[in-house]
Amino acid sequence: AVVSTQSTGEKGSGIRASGQQKFEEPRFLEKSPGVCGSILIFLSILVCVIFFPLAPFFIIKVVQQYEKAVIFRLGCITKGGAAGPGLFTYLPCTDEIHVVDMRTISFDVPPQEILTKDSVTITVDAVVYFRIQDAVSSVCNVDNVKLATKLLAQTTLRNMLGTKSLAEILADREEISMAMQKI
Repeated sequence: AVVSTQSTGEKGSGIRASGQQKFEEPRFLEKSPGVCGSILIFLSILVCVIFFPLAPFFIIKVVQQYEKAVIFRLGCITKGGAAGPGLFTYLPCTDEIHVVDMRTISFDVPPQEILTKDSVTITVDAVVYFRIQDAVSSVCNVDNVKLATKLLAQTTLRNMLGTKSLAEILADREEISMAMQKI
């Protein structure tokens, strides 16, 4: 199955998989992290207290208005999900931060040579606009969201135009565009 993102503006709901494959829901840090995890968190807090004059420079982070930060504590997403925009704190030794840009991103799909239904070879390119709706799902389910979206757009473009004749492609450009946006 091909991993894909919703790339149709406001309708999208984050990340999905085409075909029958389902993604596992992200695991939040709801229960206690265990004895070893608690010791690591305590030691991290202790180091921050010991180095108090310098600690605020390392434990306070700023996320811009158009970004969200997904924080993993000992490998699990923290209880609040994505943090931001604004100030937030994290523990330097036990937390890992992934910052996700929530703005609309655009890129060009490289020219594709497509064989139409009536055996004519055409070269087609496209422009893709997408926006991430759910930062936690995008970090947990897809390694590289931009590359996954680019590959999905290329595949969709080839599949949609490969089933039509040249005359249909030239006559129904708007309908083809609307059909691709629904995917």
